[in-house]
Amino acid sequence: MTLDTHVTARDPKDEDQVPGSVLVSIGALLLGLLLAALDQTIVSTALPTIVSDLGGLEHLSWVVTAYLLASTAATPLWGKLGDQYGRKRLFQIAIVIFLIGSALCGMAQNMGELIGFRALQGLGGGGLIVLSMAIVGDLVPPRERGRYQGLFGAVFGASSVLGPLLGGLFTEHLSWRWVFYVNVPVGIVALAVIATSLHIPRKAAQHVIDYLGTFLIAAVATCLVLVASLGGTTWAWGSAQTIGLVVLGVVLAVVFVGTERRAAEPVLPLKLFRIRTFSLAAVISFIVGFAMFGAMTYLPTFLQVVHGVSPTMSGVYMLPMVVGLLLSSTVSGQIVSRTGRWKVFPILGTGVTTLGLLLLHRLDEYSSTAEMSTYFFVFGLGLGLVMQVLVLIVQNAVSYEDLGVATSGATFFRSIGASFGVAIFGTVFTGRLGELLAAAFRGVRLPAGLSADALKADPRGIGALPPSLRPAALHAFAVSITDVFLYAAPVALLGFVLAWFLKEDRLRGSVTAPDGTETLASNPVQRSSYDEVCRALSLLGTREGRREAYRKVTERAGYDLLPAASWLLLRMRKYGSVEPGVLAERTDVPLTVILDAERQIEEHGLAVREGLDLSLSDQGREVAERLARAREESLAELLGDWWGPDRPTDLDRLVKELTDEMCGSEREQPHAGSAGRTP
Repeated sequence: MTLDTHVTARDPKDEDQVPGSVLVSIGALLLGLLLAALDQTIVSTALPTIVSDLGGLEHLSWVVTAYLLASTAATPLWGKLGDQYGRKRLFQIAIVIFLIGSALCGMAQNMGELIGFRALQGLGGGGLIVLSMAIVGDLVPPRERGRYQGLFGAVFGASSVLGPLLGGLFTEHLSWRWVFYVNVPVGIVALAVIATSLHIPRKAAQHVIDYLGTFLIAAVATCLVLVASLGGTTWAWGSAQTIGLVVLGVVLAVVFVGTERRAAEPVLPLKLFRIRTFSLAAVISFIVGFAMFGAMTYLPTFLQVVHGVSPTMSGVYMLPMVVGLLLSSTVSGQIVSRTGRWKVFPILGTGVTTLGLLLLHRLDEYSSTAEMSTYFFVFGLGLGLVMQVLVLIVQNAVSYEDLGVATSGATFFRSIGASFGVAIFGTVFTGRLGELLAAAFRGVRLPAGLSADALKADPRGIGALPPSLRPAALHAFAVSITDVFLYAAPVALLGFVLAWFLKEDRLRGSVTAPDGTETLASNPVQRSSYDEVCRALSLLGTREGRREAYRKVTERAGYDLLPAASWLLLRMRKYGSVEPGVLAERTDVPLTVILDAERQIEEHGLAVREGLDLSLSDQGREVAERLARAREESLAELLGDWWGPDRPTDLDRLVKELTDEMCGSEREQPHAGSAGRTP
């Protein structure tokens, strides 16, 4: 793969030259993002205690689903409103909404209140996620963007580890209410820093916002999730309420299709579904979200109720799953980046996920810690293998104009899948639990105040049972939870079958750089096509790839030079001259490498010495110009068929901007006399 994005050696002093206010602002953005990301996972280990305090086990799934649905539905609106009215103002509004929702969740007195306040919290959370990543693009130039957006991806990785642990710690040592209250002081700090330190240019971009389409797709999803979570439990499958919701969902879906066909900027362009790869990837994304969040929501309940593990330790027990997910996600992304081959991963990932679900079904009240950890790891391994690749293959399958909306579309289906997974897992769990508890204690006289229904509502009642009756109750909880994984296995198997029908087209170079914000986040991303390409190209210029990048640029230009010699010639072309000794001090390129490069270009007559400085000879200027053209061609090649005769002007601008920055940003530009001296 030929690449040459900001492959110049970075000066250590560059960090000091980044304006302090920018670093402080990025820190505040990371805080806001961390809050929203944590609230997708922190609740899972607190759920058993929440249910015990507030009751309503049959509605447990909605504590998670309400947040996911609200944040997913709000994401496209936050993105476009931020473009139109200013991202700083909208980000502040999102923080305030999130904090109000968090405080109200902590004060909830029943399950209905908690679910409603979680939806409010989710509305703000969606804004925190999409706007924090968009503001980075306003603060830093394209060549720096990948470095900072990598931090944002790391936040999602960290939240998947920290969420269950922190949820358990707060629940066990303070109260489950602190799972929500902790957001308030942290959010206030982020709000204050943003208000005082964040200064971004106001770039008003007018959009025809698809309010109706956004409302309709959220309404359709809500209707179907309500049917999945309440049908067969709260309402009979044949009841008027269930049938009415199904009919309403179908009618709204038909209206949504008609609306999207006429919308100027549709929230989900229907033409994408004519692309087979997108349609298949959307379904597989749905399945991945379904399995992942369904399991993450109910495994802590299994650990705490069936095995008597503390809330904190249930978070520790979940770590093998998270480690497996992060490990396989990272490795698969790197392999795809280097080989361009990807089809094996969705096939292998969905297959291993199916196996993981079947293994989880084998767990019971007698399972050892080693057995549970192994099964959790296998399940996480399968999810990670497929998550990283799905976004890449969607980006590879669409035209440039649809890149941004296709990316958000693929991740949107994963978010909706997560909502469905949690809801359906909850329906199966509560339905089976009611049956098994009733069967276990039929004809048995229970202590006063205890009944099958009471145990179902409050698992803590198991501790009040006589020792002879506790095994039956624990078995009922174990089977009802692990049966969920058995019923989910065919859904994952469907993903395995569909993965075989994906067509493995050659990857464009610009989409072989995985992004954690797109693969680990449960919410859809919302970036324009230009932002997506800018992000991808900036991520390609990693330190590890610099030497290889210059080798290929040199080869393309037709010269037999050391990679460092090409780098030195291009730096002289930009700055006029360099002083090798000072350059070695100010960059992370070893002095020996620079001296070898210096010796070669002098031997070839490409540079002349003026005191300690080197500057280009006439022949050197000719070589440097040819290297510069090769460098721009290498970058353009990464765009594949997007770089055609009718390419958009913003791609031309991006390529010119990045190639101009490859030998150092303008803040590195030296005083006259030496490109190596500190400005």
